[in-house]
Amino acid sequence: MASVEPSEQLEHYNPVFRWLGIKPIIIKPDNTYENSVFLERPLLGPLLFENNSSDARDHAANERTFLSWLRLSVYMAIVSTAIVLSFHLKRQPTVMEKRFALPFGIIFWLLSVACLASGLANYIATVTKYSQRRALVQSGWKTQMVFTVVATAIVAACILLLSTHSVSSR
Repeated sequence: MASVEPSEQLEHYNPVFRWLGIKPIIIKPDNTYENSVFLERPLLGPLLFENNSSDARDHAANERTFLSWLRLSVYMAIVSTAIVLSFHLKRQPTVMEKRFALPFGIIFWLLSVACLASGLANYIATVTKYSQRRALVQSGWKTQMVFTVVATAIVAACILLLSTHSVSSR
């Protein structure tokens, strides 16, 4: 069986990218990139890594982590919208519920953007480290800080809602 050159394999990589005329970026183990591989040309080209040892598994895990952050961000944005549109526990919102709705919604929206930024930054940093064959640290203090603030906000929202309900039920 004749061996196929990597450039010949790329011709059949993905018909969508071939129709658009976007060539993939091949990341080889001996490549060293000064900057992020996301800044390589073409900017919208898919990144192709050679599969050495557990690289495919690591990339899939990194993508799942990013998608988890994205999902959390979407959930927080939905909660933010729900809080702004109808922040009340009874048929008619109280004065306090009306007063808290907009600031509380803005806080959750900002946390949603922070989750998205944290997930994207973690994903880009990890892929950049993959391309440079450097040791990986999946989460740093910034990611832990964003997660702690989001968890604290969720617990505070639950406490606020429970306290509002207990005051209004009396």
